[in-house]
Amino acid sequence: MQIGMIGLGRMGANLARRLIKNSHNVVVHDQSAAAVKALAGDGAQPASGLADVVKQLTPPRAVWVMLPAGEATESTIAKLTDLLDAGDTIIDGGNTFWKDDLRRARELKERGVHHVDVGTSGGVLGATSGYCLMIGGDKDVVARLAPIFAALSPGGDALAKGSSASHGWLHVGPNGAGHFVKMVHNGIEYGLMQAYAEGFQILAEANDASVPEAERLPLKVDEIAEVWRHGSIVSSRLLDVTATALSQDASLKDFSGKVDDTGEGRWTIQTAIERAIPVMTLTAALYARFRSRRDVNFADKVLSAMRKGFGGHGEAKGKS
Repeated sequence: MQIGMIGLGRMGANLARRLIKNSHNVVVHDQSAAAVKALAGDGAQPASGLADVVKQLTPPRAVWVMLPAGEATESTIAKLTDLLDAGDTIIDGGNTFWKDDLRRARELKERGVHHVDVGTSGGVLGATSGYCLMIGGDKDVVARLAPIFAALSPGGDALAKGSSASHGWLHVGPNGAGHFVKMVHNGIEYGLMQAYAEGFQILAEANDASVPEAERLPLKVDEIAEVWRHGSIVSSRLLDVTATALSQDASLKDFSGKVDDTGEGRWTIQTAIERAIPVMTLTAALYARFRSRRDVNFADKVLSAMRKGFGGHGEAKGKS
C-alpha cells in the first residue's frame, strides 16, 4: 500500500522504516533534508515538500502526520487540506489533544477529506517489536487502511480471526477516540513509572547512612531489576528499560532527575476533573514530575532513565 509520512523524528522515521520493511511504498518529507535523505537510503520515496508528497501519491491518498502536538501539526494539516482531494485521508499519529481531533474532523469533512487519529505507543523500541495503535475514525476508512496498521503492529501483516486487538491495533471508536484512549494510556503510564521509581528509591537507600547500622542492607539494584524481569508479576517493558539503564550504571549519575511531562498526563487529569472521576495515583504521579524539577531524588533519575529508554526523551530544562 502507498502512504505519505510527514515528520521524520524518532517516531516518524521508525514508522516509515517498519512500513518499508513490510513492503509498503512510503513517500517521506521532513524539514530536515538529512532526515529525508536517510529514509531515501532505506527505500523511501523522497519528497521536497507537502505538495510533492501529494503529487507522488495515487488517489485515494493517505498521509500520516507525525509531528509534535500543537502548531506544527495544526499548520501542516491545514496546508495538506488545501492540497488533497475528496476521498483522501489525513492520519494524525502524534499526541494530539482529542478535542482538537473533533474540530479537525469536522473541518476536513466539509472538504470531503477523511480524518483518522492514531494513538501510537511503542517508542524507540517499536521499530523492531512493533507499535500498539489506538485508532479513531470512520469504520470504512480505517478498514481500508488496515494493511498499514497491521504492518506497524507487533502482529505484522497477517490478521487474526476476530478482533485485531490481539495483533496490537484496534479501531477504538469515532474521531477523537484514538487520541482519547492514548491520553488515558499515557496517564496510566505515569502512574506505573512512578511506582517503579519509588520502589527503586527504597531499594537504593536500604544501605543509606541514615538507616540504623544493624538494619542496613547492601542491595544491588541492577541485579534486583534483572531478576524481577524473569517470572515476577511486576515484569513489564518499563521494567526492561529500567533494568537496562541500571545495568549500565546503578547510580544513574548521568541523569539529573528533572523529569519532563508531555500533554497526555495533564489532559488525563483535566478530563477526570471535568467528569469528577477520582484519579489519585495518576495525579500524584504528575505532581511528582513537577516536584522533580525543584528537588531531585534517585526515584526521579529512575523516571528519567525509563523515559530515555522507551521513548528517547531528554530531561526537563530548569524549573516548571
